[in-house]
Amino acid sequence: MRIKVWGILITILVIFQADAVMGWEKATEDRKREERDPLSAKDQRRQLAWVDSVFHSQTFEERLGQLFMVAAYSNKDARHRQEIARLIREQNLGGLIFFQGGPIRQANLTNYFQSISNIPLFIAMDAEWGINMRLDSVLAFPKAMTLGALHREDLIYDMGKEMARQFKELGMHINFAPVVDVNSNPNNPVIGFRAFGEEKRLVAKKSVAYMKGLQDHGVMANAKHFPGHGDTESDSHYTLPVIKHSENRIKDIDLYPYRELIDQDLMSVMVAHLHIPSLDSERNKATTLSKYVVSDLLKTQMNFNGLVFTDALNMKGVTSYYKPGEVDMMALLAGNDILLYSQDVSKAKEMIIQAIADGKISREEVDERIKKVLKAKYWAGLHENKPIETDNLLDRLNSPETKLLAEKLYAEAITVTSNRNNVLPLKYLDLKQFASLTIGGDGKVFQQKLSKYAPFDHLEMPKNADAATLARIEQKLTDHNTIIVGLMGVNNSPSRGFGINGSDINFIKKLSKEKTVITVLFGNAYGAKNLEGLPHHIMAFENNEFTQSLSPEIIFGARNAYGLLPVSVSEDLRIGSGGYMQGLGRLSYSIPESQGLNSKKLEEIDKIMEISINKRAFPGGVVLIAKNGQVVFERAYGHYDYKKSKPVSTETVYDLASITKVMSTTQAVMFLASRNLIDMDRPIGDYLPELKQTNKGGLILKDILAHEAGLVAFIPHYAKTVEAGRWKSEYYRERPEPGFTLPVSNDMYAKNSLRDSLWTWTIKSDLRKLEPGRRKHSYVYSDLTMYLLQELVERLTNQPLDAFVTQNFYEPLGLSTLTFNPVQKMPMDRIAPTEDDITFRKRLIQGYVHDPGAAMYGGVAGHAGLFGSANDLAVMMQLMLNGGKYGDVELLDKNTIEAFTKRQSNQSRRGWGWDKPEPERGKGGSAGVLAPKSTFGHTGFTGTCVWADPENELIYVFLSNRVHPDANNNTLLKDEIRTRIHDIIYQAMRKS
Repeated sequence: MRIKVWGILITILVIFQADAVMGWEKATEDRKREERDPLSAKDQRRQLAWVDSVFHSQTFEERLGQLFMVAAYSNKDARHRQEIARLIREQNLGGLIFFQGGPIRQANLTNYFQSISNIPLFIAMDAEWGINMRLDSVLAFPKAMTLGALHREDLIYDMGKEMARQFKELGMHINFAPVVDVNSNPNNPVIGFRAFGEEKRLVAKKSVAYMKGLQDHGVMANAKHFPGHGDTESDSHYTLPVIKHSENRIKDIDLYPYRELIDQDLMSVMVAHLHIPSLDSERNKATTLSKYVVSDLLKTQMNFNGLVFTDALNMKGVTSYYKPGEVDMMALLAGNDILLYSQDVSKAKEMIIQAIADGKISREEVDERIKKVLKAKYWAGLHENKPIETDNLLDRLNSPETKLLAEKLYAEAITVTSNRNNVLPLKYLDLKQFASLTIGGDGKVFQQKLSKYAPFDHLEMPKNADAATLARIEQKLTDHNTIIVGLMGVNNSPSRGFGINGSDINFIKKLSKEKTVITVLFGNAYGAKNLEGLPHHIMAFENNEFTQSLSPEIIFGARNAYGLLPVSVSEDLRIGSGGYMQGLGRLSYSIPESQGLNSKKLEEIDKIMEISINKRAFPGGVVLIAKNGQVVFERAYGHYDYKKSKPVSTETVYDLASITKVMSTTQAVMFLASRNLIDMDRPIGDYLPELKQTNKGGLILKDILAHEAGLVAFIPHYAKTVEAGRWKSEYYRERPEPGFTLPVSNDMYAKNSLRDSLWTWTIKSDLRKLEPGRRKHSYVYSDLTMYLLQELVERLTNQPLDAFVTQNFYEPLGLSTLTFNPVQKMPMDRIAPTEDDITFRKRLIQGYVHDPGAAMYGGVAGHAGLFGSANDLAVMMQLMLNGGKYGDVELLDKNTIEAFTKRQSNQSRRGWGWDKPEPERGKGGSAGVLAPKSTFGHTGFTGTCVWADPENELIYVFLSNRVHPDANNNTLLKDEIRTRIHDIIYQAMRKS
């Protein structure tokens, strides 16, 4: 019994001691928090010495100016500049808050204003989504509501860090951000998208990340709008909003983020112009002017020791009740440290001095606030202020890393808010007929990006379209089963329904009854309530080049989706809707730095292309680079011709010439080999019995593909069909006639049996003679290789080559430009011209294959005839790098790809069908010298090439029409343009 009693007593003692320790630790932590000064610099002794020196160098009235910051603009005239200069000189201003203008103009003004100020000025900006909020020529970061959708706070920290870098480039020290209001009212007219969301913990986490990103890198953050502007239905810029919540509710919800930020050393707070009776019941008393709110609640109860700023003192929330000067004095009496956007500094000073004389505030207390300001200036580096360097300022502000960060933020915020039956990301592209419809605004970037993934018909209509327009749109969509809708004209006004029209939503719902409709909302998250009931929709949050470009990547699975809705907008769309959606690994698009390439180095490609075009190596071209499944460089240069009739775009379609061999015929052969339908060690005669009695029957497939079967380089078949420079009438007509319907060029039709004649001439052709002492033919690159293999493919698949590769490769991959005879499938002005053929066809070739033999085959030949864009070629090469998989399809066996793309003989550099770099060190052959020997690809006679590097997951595409207008123009080859560009890519990959 005694043992039990002693045991209980000991347990109680231990618990008591533990509680005492925990209580002491908590009290100590509270004392530390009270003692902690967020304005202290690392070298506190020097900081205090500088503060003391500056403080005592001025009279009280002079140093009183440190408590004032006025508005400055870099887009106003000389009178404004003179007025600010006068205030600095006469009133000894503490700082400036810059608004609209431009970076270089502001930098020049800042340098001037700092040069005339006795004490270095605080330079601040209200830049919630970056300096783009106020200045032109600078990239914007996402708004807070967009950031609220992120699942990662580290990206927001990185944004704060990058903003701090930009602020320092412009000589700025304070960012009046983040907005930490908990936006609990969807009808809030002034906060809304400026808040991170409606839930206090979410807001706190995002705000802390933003704040630390700024402050860890030398720029003061400012949490606003204290004590919380999240539940108002009026705007304090125009009136004094009233918030009727209890003090407990405000402390629980609205002040929660402030507590978290203060605990992490928040340096400044902005007090809002609100009337909150539960905190201060005096009629029309704004919180900015309330001693209880500023001094008691914020400074004392919440232990905040940083700087307290008023919201702008020109806002109607205070100016409706008090005059300039008076409102400044009242704000100072309430406990604010810095009076922002003062309308009359001189008058305010007079009234503050009078208030001291009247005993309303002590001079010592005012001096302490001045010292706080000076401490903060030291922390910000103003004790050793340097002029802003304006050379290359715009480039420094808009670095590639800046753009990449903005892209990451937008990409990871995009939210799939509804995905019924897991339709997204889109699969089975060959079973879909796509159209896009943009409503209420420009969706050009959005629609262009959609076309990277599948063939699309693009439509647009205004908001609230009339019945006739809706009927016309519906008619045009009749043959389409999958519609991507972009709601473009969204605004931030709750009173105007966020710019979304009910009739437009009804039209989308009508389409959804019979078709798969995916709707993307490019705008305010609260506008998503209009989407309720639609089966598939995505929140992009904002409408800009980033969101328009990234949304299609989410739709087609080029990127994973991560976003979570940060607010509740309806019964079905609650906070947290969305989440992770795995992509399919299709090509995405970014900038070189996203994959470790140097943009500056790659700009050398621009120089090479410009010089080459000026030298008339080719009239125009496209260069594409992809790395690790991401297109990081895609640029168009020059024009279709030297007359500059049409500029080249990245969507221009080129005659690919011999790239046909690897993008069509060899693909088909690999398809058969992957399924064990052919054996590369067997003779072709086993598959084409009619060859057994010819000199071709015993040729082994692997030797044919390695160009070591003894075939001659090429046969000028067209020469048999012309005489004295004129077409033989038994072969050609200028118009289609019975028996003459095979298109060779515009207004040129061949005898339907001409292909049979070419095949006969091919199989009857002689082989090269074996060199003495050799048992095997040497390497000679031959077009006849692909004549034979085309016949093999068509025999085994029972399909024409073009139909087979379209059905089994191009359509499942969503490729809309890889095609034979493009003139039959797309507008002529999308296709670059090739040669002005004065020898055979007697006309300019455009939309028809350049190669005469392929033309005589009707435009579909194993060695030439394929046309395409750089993007579609990149997809095919990515398929190869992926081991035969791309998106939701698996087309080839990985082992087959490895066999076909490795060097197959000691006699040459070639694989099976594929070209490769020269095997000797320091030689590249048709590839760049720096390309690894594992690289594979091909070149084309018209001035094209494709290369894939499996070691570096790198793709390089070069397209041009160097044969225009004369095929004898060899400047491209002589100047080694394609290989030099290839080497620049590798140089750009090297770490500096």
